[in-house]
Amino acid sequence: MTQQLEILYNGRCPICSAEIAQYRQQAERADAPVQFIDLHDATLTHWGLSAEQATRRFHARKDGQIISGFPAFLVLWHELPRMRWLARVLELPVLRQMADFGYNYLAAPLLYWMHKRREARKAG
Repeated sequence: MTQQLEILYNGRCPICSAEIAQYRQQAERADAPVQFIDLHDATLTHWGLSAEQATRRFHARKDGQIISGFPAFLVLWHELPRMRWLARVLELPVLRQMADFGYNYLAAPLLYWMHKRREARKAG
């Protein structure tokens, strides 16, 4: 029996929410064992994360192990039949390194900056 994969995401990020909606739809169609959890509704201590850590990166939990960053996407994509090919391609050594770099130094910091900016605007 496959243990359910849990995905922790930022539901206040419109880009993240749109992407997760696509993944959720694929998971439901495939009856994949994936649960999507908005970090703002989660008990982050169960994840071993602070709110700051949770908003900075994409996180997954499978078999009790927390996976963060680009590897979390790979774990998710392996559960989704329409995305498995992408996981396999991006696991190739040079492509994996490039994708890791792009996520860690471009995508994640940009999304976090945009989140902080939105939150600051809301606050006043």
